[in-house]
Amino acid sequence: MAISKFFSIAYRNLVRNGRRTTLTTLAVALGLVVVMAMSSLIEGMISTMVADGIRMSSGHLQIRAESYDEDKASLLSKDLLRDGAAWAAQAEALSEVQSAAPVLWSGGLLSTAQESVGIQIVGIDTDDAFHDPIRAGIVAGEFLNNDDRGRILIGKGLAEQMDITVGRRVSLAAGNADGEGQEGIFTVVGLVDTGFPSIDQNRVILPLAQAQSFSGVGDRFSSLILMLKNQEDTDAVAAMFAGPDTQALTWEDLNRLVLESVENGIIFYYVLYGIVFLAVAVLIANTLLMSVFARAQEIGILASLGMNQRQITQLFLIEGILLALLGIVLGLVLGLGVVAYMTFVGFAIPAETASMVEGFAFGTTIRGGFAPLEFAVLSLLLLVIVSLVSLYPAALAARMEPVEALHAL
Repeated sequence: MAISKFFSIAYRNLVRNGRRTTLTTLAVALGLVVVMAMSSLIEGMISTMVADGIRMSSGHLQIRAESYDEDKASLLSKDLLRDGAAWAAQAEALSEVQSAAPVLWSGGLLSTAQESVGIQIVGIDTDDAFHDPIRAGIVAGEFLNNDDRGRILIGKGLAEQMDITVGRRVSLAAGNADGEGQEGIFTVVGLVDTGFPSIDQNRVILPLAQAQSFSGVGDRFSSLILMLKNQEDTDAVAAMFAGPDTQALTWEDLNRLVLESVENGIIFYYVLYGIVFLAVAVLIANTLLMSVFARAQEIGILASLGMNQRQITQLFLIEGILLALLGIVLGLVLGLGVVAYMTFVGFAIPAETASMVEGFAFGTTIRGGFAPLEFAVLSLLLLVIVSLVSLYPAALAARMEPVEALHAL
């Protein structure tokens, strides 16, 4: 019997049992939609978290003194680099570099008459494009200028926590390069809301020169943050700056916590994939088994008319494959719609939830990603799994004795 005939018989059987076919097709489609949505979420979270981490914090590359330890935010001369302007000019002379921004980090204490809060003090070159997201995040007041003195920016979340408004004078205390306490009175000239709790709830921003003067480090700085025109050039540019007295940290080094955590989380998603596929496979097998028992007479007639076991197996296997294909096509259509929504609109999450993800560059909107190869692999994997589980009902139908099957007539 020609293979086209098998497809014709299998198609008529599916149409004849329309309700069961529709429910099974919807179940397969729903399973594919679920795994596509999870895949999109993984892709989007990885790309968004890394991209935002680069844009808001790490840059593509950072140049630091060999002995500098970010966790200690040291202000010792041996742990800092000198002359940020010269370093920035040297970096920006390279064709691969888009911008180079020297920064100075230190810890401190922000105080009002009512309370004190531990914060991170960041001195920045306010003219550098790397800090444009901070400039764009101003929701009250104004941005800083490099020649400002006694003026600071603070995050909106920190301002709300301490009941600070634009124009208010606050006390800022920190240790200086000599290990002695330093305290000054500053005016809050702007509030920034970037959507990233690590900035909005924990950071005080000063012009670089003001931060250097306040910390007593002279013209020294903690790190030179480089943004490149092409991310693929990171390793090549890093090799140009690595030396016995300096360390060149790539965006992968600086976002290792994010990358490792996401990689570990992917294992959990793969388990979920397996559960969804297993549920779909069981449903397909159950549908075909019901079909075998409901069509015992038909199987007996086909066998008595000369259809051998191999042909009966092929017939039921084709039915399972057709069910899978119908579900996959519908699932791809619905799944691409869900993925498009996740990619272009995304899902808002409360700032309180985002702030719980410590150490991550994590905004208040989660977006999906478009991974066509991943979707194709998932669809093919689902088809293979359904084809395999269809073998048992197909083999059961093939082993039916014609005489026993005809007794049901």
